[in-house]
Amino acid sequence: MSHHNDTITALATPTGVSALAVVRLSGPDAISIVSGMFRGKELGGEAGNTIHYGKLYEKDSVLDEVLVSLFRAPHSYTGEDSIEISCHGSPLIATGIIKALIRRGARPAQAGEFTRRAFLNGKLDLTQAEGVADLIHAENESARLTALNQIKGGFSKELAVLREQLISFVSLIELELDFSEEDVEFARRDVLKDMLRALLQKIEPLIDSFDRGNVIRNGVRTVIAGRPNAGKSTLLNALLNEERAIVSEIPGTTRDVIEDVVHMGGLTLRFMDTAGLRETDDPIEAIGVSRTKEQMKLASLILYLVDASNLDLQVVENEIKEAKAYKIPVLLIGSKADQAKVENLAWLESKGFVCISAKSGLNIELLKNRVVELFGDMTIRPGETVVTNARHYAGLRSTRDALQRAIEGLETKVSGDLLAQDLREALHHLGELTGTISSDDLLEQIFSRFCIGK
Repeated sequence: MSHHNDTITALATPTGVSALAVVRLSGPDAISIVSGMFRGKELGGEAGNTIHYGKLYEKDSVLDEVLVSLFRAPHSYTGEDSIEISCHGSPLIATGIIKALIRRGARPAQAGEFTRRAFLNGKLDLTQAEGVADLIHAENESARLTALNQIKGGFSKELAVLREQLISFVSLIELELDFSEEDVEFARRDVLKDMLRALLQKIEPLIDSFDRGNVIRNGVRTVIAGRPNAGKSTLLNALLNEERAIVSEIPGTTRDVIEDVVHMGGLTLRFMDTAGLRETDDPIEAIGVSRTKEQMKLASLILYLVDASNLDLQVVENEIKEAKAYKIPVLLIGSKADQAKVENLAWLESKGFVCISAKSGLNIELLKNRVVELFGDMTIRPGETVVTNARHYAGLRSTRDALQRAIEGLETKVSGDLLAQDLREALHHLGELTGTISSDDLLEQIFSRFCIGK
């Protein structure tokens, strides 16, 4: 049963000039609105899941030659009658078609409204809907496979099994409360405790997978740091294979954070080239240094560079301590190795440095391999469930906490009503994850991340 009585439309492909563009409609009047503009055949009598060639007209003027894909409820993405119009990719044509559809009774879709309707009409649960957004924004193969598994219901199935087991025992506890005066025990406490522990054993690996999932989905926030002229900008350019950052012999050239993305070994790394770390009286450079330190606090990885060609051993020792004080994974790098003394390189390597020359390319591949090794295997196996969403992570943690309180209550022999409260709370958090229990504010927050045509 649809929760909407109107028909929405939007451009489903990116804005701009292209070979083709796709305009979508969904709602009770989708087929009749397009049928009134389409000349080629009568769409009203055509079966669902069919494609038709013809021309779209606005009164007596041809808008374009198009292909119309027709989907009938409930066998469509949204669960409603839906149309997808493939037209030529001129923004003028696509906009003209959308305006004509609106004049005939459709309204512009809101961000994520097509997928929101799919959720409300039972075509997707909430985690599957979020998987759609993740798939659209996937930046590497692991992120794509994780999102596809989520859309297929891999994560939902895991949650459904957990929820069904909980429901069976909650119902028995609730039944006991109805017969509290007779002092009847329907749910054996030892069996319930074993079941709750088994549930925790299934939830904990999902929670633990979030660190890996967060790297897969959002990439590794990587700060390139070091003193002025350590070779930070040259390294960024070498990793990007382009002249992204200004390279100069003058110290302090980089005064703000420069960001870009690199893909390596199945990882997405979000590199940030930062201002050189030093004491300075220049107020602009001082702001840059402050921003560097803030970025280092937020990083998942720090690439800390020292100039191997101009080495002060005591200064480097202090720099190592300062970099490691952030309690964030640090990869120590000796730059300008092609200009350095052999003994300096030997000393740096003894301290765990990777010695490179970003200018000549020396050991750049070795550096990339070391970065990938730090974050382990990011390969996703078919059917593997990995938690990539912070909302899912928080919900699973809340579920775990409620289950742990229930186990503690069983061990201390708390009353049935207190035990039931903890179990109800665990059920509530699991329900929020899939959308079995949801609020308008939560749905608004989730679907606002989608593009208009999705």
